[in-house]
Amino acid sequence: MFGMIKNSLFGNTEETEYTLLSTETKDGVSCEVRRYDAGKYAAVSSEGRAFDHVTGELVRKLLMYIGGSNEQGEAMVGIRIPSNYQLSPPTPTDTAIRIEERPGMTVYALQFGGFAGESEYRAEALRMTRTLGETAPYQRKQYFCCSFDPPMKPYGRRNEVWFLQEEP
Repeated sequence: MFGMIKNSLFGNTEETEYTLLSTETKDGVSCEVRRYDAGKYAAVSSEGRAFDHVTGELVRKLLMYIGGSNEQGEAMVGIRIPSNYQLSPPTPTDTAIRIEERPGMTVYALQFGGFAGESEYRAEALRMTRTLGETAPYQRKQYFCCSFDPPMKPYGRRNEVWFLQEEP
């Protein structure tokens, strides 16, 4: 228990490497255009339920997987499968979790702090769409909600909203 609290407050996580393509600022809002390589991700989904109601349950499933609840008993940090497990990720013991191979992607990323729920992500996504405007080539029907910190970290939190750039 104390180890979990220590890691939540002071632990480090592996950040997925990316190539920064550009930084754009409009009306005081800055976003980055980044290129991520292909990789394996642990994913779990739910349909027909509100984001704030289902997030805790789904994140707990993923945290159990990366904490060692998998057939190999391997503990990992991250929802994108960490680099040392990319070739052969541990098999989840929870059948709701699937390992997905995702292609490389270019994203427009907007960073913000604090504890983020559905309303905060929606507000930041709206800010991002206003910043990108009508001419930027991005997928407008969906966006990624990214949180980089353990749930118990009380300060200095990092969240991002990502929109996928449409590939030419």
